[in-house]
Amino acid sequence: MIADRLISRLDHCALLSFLIPLSIYLMTLAPSVTFFDSGEFVTAIYSLGSAHSPGYPFFINYAKPFTFLPFGSIAFRVNIATAISAAAACYAVYMLVTHILARESISDDSRFSLLYIRLTGLAAALSFAFTPRLWLQSNHDKPYPIISFIAAVVFFLVLRWRETYKEGEERPAYIYLGAFLCGLGFGAHQTMVLMVPVYAFMIIATDWRVIWRIKEMVLAIAFATLGFAVHLHIPVRATRNPLLNWGDAKTLDQFLWHFLRKGYPVEKPVRDFNLFWQQVNGFNVPTEYTWIGLVLLVIGCLLFLRKFYHGILAYLVGILSFLAVIVGYFNTPQDLIFLTEEFFTPLYLFSAVFIGLGLFGMIKLVLFILPMLRRPALPGAGAVAGLLFALPFSICSLNYIENDQHLNYIANDYASNTLRTLPQGAVLYTWGDSGAFPLWYLQGVEKMREDVDLLHTPHLVFDWYLNGFPHLFKQSILRSIPLETQMPENVLKMAISEQIGKRPVYVDFSTRYSVPFESFALMQKGICYQLKYQEGGGNVLPDTSVWDLYSLRGMSGDMFFRDLDTGKAILIYANSRVEAGEALIRFGRFDEAKQQLMSAEQISPEISRQVNQIRSSYGLR
Repeated sequence: MIADRLISRLDHCALLSFLIPLSIYLMTLAPSVTFFDSGEFVTAIYSLGSAHSPGYPFFINYAKPFTFLPFGSIAFRVNIATAISAAAACYAVYMLVTHILARESISDDSRFSLLYIRLTGLAAALSFAFTPRLWLQSNHDKPYPIISFIAAVVFFLVLRWRETYKEGEERPAYIYLGAFLCGLGFGAHQTMVLMVPVYAFMIIATDWRVIWRIKEMVLAIAFATLGFAVHLHIPVRATRNPLLNWGDAKTLDQFLWHFLRKGYPVEKPVRDFNLFWQQVNGFNVPTEYTWIGLVLLVIGCLLFLRKFYHGILAYLVGILSFLAVIVGYFNTPQDLIFLTEEFFTPLYLFSAVFIGLGLFGMIKLVLFILPMLRRPALPGAGAVAGLLFALPFSICSLNYIENDQHLNYIANDYASNTLRTLPQGAVLYTWGDSGAFPLWYLQGVEKMREDVDLLHTPHLVFDWYLNGFPHLFKQSILRSIPLETQMPENVLKMAISEQIGKRPVYVDFSTRYSVPFESFALMQKGICYQLKYQEGGGNVLPDTSVWDLYSLRGMSGDMFFRDLDTGKAILIYANSRVEAGEALIRFGRFDEAKQQLMSAEQISPEISRQVNQIRSSYGLR
C-alpha cells in the first residue's frame, strides 16, 4: 500500500514542511521583546512564574529550556521557541494531509504517485505557514502555535484509533495518549477545550456504543487529568515567589481566581448585527488563505465528502464550537475582537488540511486532462509542483513585509527610553499592558534600572499585587480599605499622595491621559511625566533634553512591521513632541517649539495636519 510506503521511506517533504517555515520564521523573528503580552510572557518564562490568567503553565515550561541558549537576548531565545512550535504545527498539516490521502484516496494501482501526495502535503503545510495569523504568532512569544500542533496531533491519534477500530484491532492507547495531550494542551491555552467536541464527535461517529465503556472512559479521564496536572506548576511556583507571580496562587481560592480569569470582568456590550458580524469575522478563511484558498477548501470538502465524511463534519463541529463560545458566550466588545481572532489558529490549521485535499483534487483534474504528467518525472513533476505551490507562494508574497520583525526594536527601545530617563529611586505608574510589560522584561530579566519601582495602575486594586511591593504598601492606607470596591484611578491617587513627598513619582503617557490629576502639576520629560503638588493642576516647562537620550530604531522606514500597539507607540512619541511643542510656545520658546513640531512630523507623518493647525493657530511658519 502507498500508505505503508509513505511511512517506511525517508520523507524529504516532511522535513521540508518543518524546515522551510522554520527558516522563514527565523529570518523574520523579532530580535527582542515586542508589545502586548510579550514582555510579561518572557518574564514569566525566565523566572518559571505565572503569566496572566489562566497562567499558561505548559507554554512556560516548554519555552524555559530555550532561555539557556548561548546567543541573543532572553526574549529572542523565547521567540525561537515559538518559531519552532509554529514550524511543528506546519509539519502537523503535512502529516494529516498525507495520511488522509494515503488512507482515504490512494491504492497501489493508482495512477497518482507517492511524490504527488507528498508535494500536496508540503503545499498545504506552506500555505498554513505563511498565513498572516500564524506567521505573526511565530516570530514572537505566543502560545497559539503550540496549541495548534497539539490539537492536530490529537486529531491524528483519533484517526489512527478509528482505523484500527474498523479493522477489528482496537488500540485504546491512541485515545489515552490523546486525552493526556488534551489535558497538557489546556496548560498552553484554554481554547484546547473547544477542540474536545471535535474529538468526541469523531469517536462517537465511529461507534456510538463506545460511550458505554465505563472502564475506557475512566482511563481516558484519568490520563486527561494527568496532563492537566501541569497546572500544579502555578501554586508550587507561587510558594517560591518568582519574578512574575500573577495572582499569587498559593491557596485554592486564589488559584481558582487565577485559573477562572476572575480578574478580567468585562461588561458585555449590547450586541447588534454589526457587532455580531465583526465577531463572527474573527474567523476569516479568505483573510488567511485568500479567496482562492477558500475555493480550494470547499472543493476539498466536496471531493472527500463521501470518503472523509466524518472528518468534514468534525471540522464543522469545531467551527460551531469555537463560534458558540468565542462569539456567543464571550460576546466580545468591539475594541477587544482583535484578541479573540488569535484563538482560531487551530481551526486555520484544519482549514489548511482541507485546502490540501482541494489541491489534490485540482492535480487529479490536471492529470486527467494532461495524462503525460502522470509520471513523477521532470518536466511533469515540475509542472505539477508549480501548480501546487502557487498558493503558498502567493500567500507568502502578500504577507512577508507585514510580518517581517527582524528589525523590530520599538518595544525594547520604548521601555529602555523610559527607564534610562528616570531619576534614581523613582516610582513609575503605567496603565496599558503594552506600556508596562516591556518594562517588566527589561527590569526583571535584563536587570535594567532595578532601583525603579514599576507599578501597574490596573493592578493596584489586588492585594496579591500590593504584596509584591512590601516596602511601598506594607503600612499603606490601601491596606485598610476594601480595594475590590475602588476604581484603579482612585487607588492610584491615594498611592501617589503617600509617595510623592518621599521620592520622585512619574506616570507614563497612557496614565497621564487616562486619569485627571487635578491636584498635581505635570512636568513632561519625553514620554513620561513627573508629578508635583500644585492645587488645580497645570503644566510646567517641559524637559526636552531627554529626547537626546532616546533610541528610535525602526521609525525611519527601515522596519515595515506595524501592529496596533507598535503604531500606538509611534503615535505616543509623536504626540509627546507635539505636546512639548505647544507648551514651549506658551512659554515663548518658539525656536525650540518649531523643532519639536518638526520632529513630531518626522516620527509620524500622518499627524502633519494636526501640526499645521497648531502652527497656524500660533502664527508659526
